[in-house]
Amino acid sequence: MEKTYSLLIADDEEMILQGMRDFIQRKTVCFGKIYCAQNGQEALDIVFKYHPDAMLLDIKMPVKSGLDVMKETLKAGKCPKTIILSGYEEFAYAQQALRLGAVDYLLKPCRSTEVLRKLERLVRGEGLHEDLARCETKHPILKAAEEYIREHLSDDISQSVVAEYVGVSSSYLSTLFAQEFGCGFVDYLNKLRIQYACDFMYDGRMKIYEIAPRVGFRDEKYFSKVFKKVTGKSPTEYRKTMDEVVFRVERG
Repeated sequence: MEKTYSLLIADDEEMILQGMRDFIQRKTVCFGKIYCAQNGQEALDIVFKYHPDAMLLDIKMPVKSGLDVMKETLKAGKCPKTIILSGYEEFAYAQQALRLGAVDYLLKPCRSTEVLRKLERLVRGEGLHEDLARCETKHPILKAAEEYIREHLSDDISQSVVAEYVGVSSSYLSTLFAQEFGCGFVDYLNKLRIQYACDFMYDGRMKIYEIAPRVGFRDEKYFSKVFKKVTGKSPTEYRKTMDEVVFRVERG
């Protein structure tokens, strides 16, 4: 019998909360128990009482925000593996969530099938992306390097700048990336940027030319070239495959 997990869905939008719960119950046996919370305090109470394996968390909720929930559960050593599902596309929110340990940051509207796929892979320990998992290295230099990269993803990042920030030579940093991730710094950076671009693709309000600079590409043609190299599809082709958008809600 397949192992089952427990999941907490916290969102103040009842349509999303109930819709996601019902969809997961219909489409998978992975989650044997699903808890629901409509504000941050309810989410905290559920985490401390039931210790769910995973959490699908909104950022803006009454009483306490999703970030407050992560901070308080982390302080107590009780934070579940977390994916953020938010209507806020500002990169600062994603930065805060990732620094607190969120494994991914998805924007509404988002395909229910994509949310479920990521939740299943999260609890099964398979990672969220086939080509490059979110960094789980324990190497302090690489952890510092990845944090810097995520915080400056839209900037003009170079290997030498990151190496200087973490206090090692550029060649040594390159060696560490190759040993840990099986690719060089530039390939790692491009893959990470494209992963974020794919997440931004789920927001129908953003044009491709708007996504490119958001993830650090100044040239749209170069962005398209790298995107196809990483995903096997052009940005336009990739967007056309997203045909199950079910959570079309207003921001918040």
